[in-house]
Amino acid sequence: MIIKQAGPQSFKEKINQRSFESIGVVGAGTMGSAIAQRIAMDGYRVAVVDQNQDYLDKALGNIQNVFKEGCAKKVLKPDQAEAALSRLKFSTELESLAGADLVIEAIYEDQEAKEALFKSLQTRCAPATIFATNTSSLSVEKLSRCVSEERPFLGLHFFYHPVKNRLLEIIPTAKASRQALAGIDRFAKSIGKVPILTKDTPGFAVNRFFVPWLNEAVRIVQENAANIATVEEAAKKSFGIDLGPFALMNATGVAIAYHAAKYLGKSLGNFYDPAEFLSRQQASRKPWVIDSGATGGLFDEVAERLWGVVFWVAACLDQEKVAGREDIDRGARIGLRWSQGPFETMNAIGLEAAAKQIEKVCQRHSLRLPQSLKQVLPRRNKWELRYVDLVEDGAVARVIINRPEVMNALNRELLEQIEAAVLSVAANPGARLIVLEGTGKAFVAGADIKFFVQAIEQKDIEEIVELTKLGQRVLKNIEASKKPVMAKLEGLALGGGAELALACKWRLATEKALLGFPETGLGIYPGLGGTQRLPRLIGKELAKYFILTGKPIDAALGYELGLLDVACPVGQAEDIIRKTAQTGTLERRDLLSSTHLEGPSRAEFSLDQIKKLFSEVSLHRLRHFEGAGDETPLKKEIARFLARKAPLALKLAEELIEGGLKTNLDEGLRLETSRIAEIFSTADAREGLRALLESRAPIFQAR
Repeated sequence: MIIKQAGPQSFKEKINQRSFESIGVVGAGTMGSAIAQRIAMDGYRVAVVDQNQDYLDKALGNIQNVFKEGCAKKVLKPDQAEAALSRLKFSTELESLAGADLVIEAIYEDQEAKEALFKSLQTRCAPATIFATNTSSLSVEKLSRCVSEERPFLGLHFFYHPVKNRLLEIIPTAKASRQALAGIDRFAKSIGKVPILTKDTPGFAVNRFFVPWLNEAVRIVQENAANIATVEEAAKKSFGIDLGPFALMNATGVAIAYHAAKYLGKSLGNFYDPAEFLSRQQASRKPWVIDSGATGGLFDEVAERLWGVVFWVAACLDQEKVAGREDIDRGARIGLRWSQGPFETMNAIGLEAAAKQIEKVCQRHSLRLPQSLKQVLPRRNKWELRYVDLVEDGAVARVIINRPEVMNALNRELLEQIEAAVLSVAANPGARLIVLEGTGKAFVAGADIKFFVQAIEQKDIEEIVELTKLGQRVLKNIEASKKPVMAKLEGLALGGGAELALACKWRLATEKALLGFPETGLGIYPGLGGTQRLPRLIGKELAKYFILTGKPIDAALGYELGLLDVACPVGQAEDIIRKTAQTGTLERRDLLSSTHLEGPSRAEFSLDQIKKLFSEVSLHRLRHFEGAGDETPLKKEIARFLARKAPLALKLAEELIEGGLKTNLDEGLRLETSRIAEIFSTADAREGLRALLESRAPIFQAR
């Protein structure tokens, strides 16, 4: 995607360029209070308003309890909880929202009540204040008509539970300028959300296919094609979820599913109408009874029906351009916690097979095959999915890795798209700097582990070798780019992500950045240049330390090592990027203070101590406490880390570091690639990678 630089700005665009500081939330119910909590936890001042003082008191009590539990479980520090609470203010008066930059409405679903609220806010808030509604079933565009033409207005649909669920649907209206949307996008990401842009249509993107999925589950039981237990287990297995459709309805309320289906049916047609059994269950005001007794022989048939409905709706969403295919997949993965989105799944089974499932849905419900599917089928057997955005903004060309649902994990498609984007910037004479950055919580958190495990189990190690060669080629093209490439590091840059950053001319990291080489703990070694570029940047001894132990490197330590060119607060990164694009130079500097850092910060031991130890003591002695000085704290610490790593991976990584430094970089990279088949053929590689997928500690056997 290429977005050209915006032209002259209107008043409405200019007033929305500033960063948000103060946020208002109207409605102190379950969603409103949770939205306010999430925003306060990320450093914003939040005014929570509700006309009912009891609701406000209950909201405050609930938030205090959540913070107390978080501190008890050590997922939250007491000072963090105290700081977040201090940023929350509760009031029954709308006047308390006068200074807000953004006001989010989260009251009950009633058109007249929401319109009355926004009309009241119109006279109490500054002209620049953005109004947002959290509606899930009303037209955002229609709601926007109750305020002035100059008032920025949009939809922000948070998903339950807003503190934990990272998905956020952004629904623009005609009153939401480009700059307002850019500001909202930055705000959403700053509170840990993964925003997806959707049209103002019934159900937006996610509920449009999620509600029919629930409804189809009920239809299957209604038609006596399978019992509830079978549908539950089939859905859990096929969609990779913990709760099946009936358990989900019980958890959130059968009434919510019923009313959502009724709304979609009224808006979009009979297919979306609630199934008869769903209407009955809603009328009974009882939860579904989920007995045991699933019939495994029906799992495939049930899964095919559930996926078929999702495929049909997804193809319709694509035809109507409600949201991008990638964002629809993201909605399923992040918002619903499915293991794959609809378009990914159609690509995995092949579009022809998916089309057959869709045709069955069309026959069963007298529907038409979506035109978008008809257009794609004759040309290819896959949907085209884009995971890299190219945004050209004057002298800065941004290559944005946009796969946050899997922490921007590298796979073949992503590598090819990064390469194509970087090479295409060469044709733009106006671009003077390429900035490589990631969306979500990571720059790139490594390679696609599932791909590795699948290739190993299918005894197709050559696939891994070919992917490695592709990655090496892409990184060499970045390294050789005639236009300088800067890695902007916010969040995790692990494994292949750290190696991608090493191939860039410059590396800028904010206080949120964390680099690392965890491969030896997975039974493998860094295979995209890590064993070659890192020693050339920070020296052999320190490279061994960080690659063999997997110790993380934050921004302050990265700067001290010489690994980073700039370490700075998030708010200063863009100014540095623009200045670099203008001047073509980058001054090395550390702009971080200790107040910005919460991670590992400086090394526990001095870098000189580490260098000395790795220059004098062999890997074997380090692992087994052999020789003089075995009892030093540094040796104990290193031995403790090495004990968790795969012995063969440690041995090969050290050999590659040593061997690579005896030749030039190109030869060193070839040497690194030449051992890939060997390391991935080990039992330890299979064990380490599988253990990561299964969230357990690996047991390495040195074979």
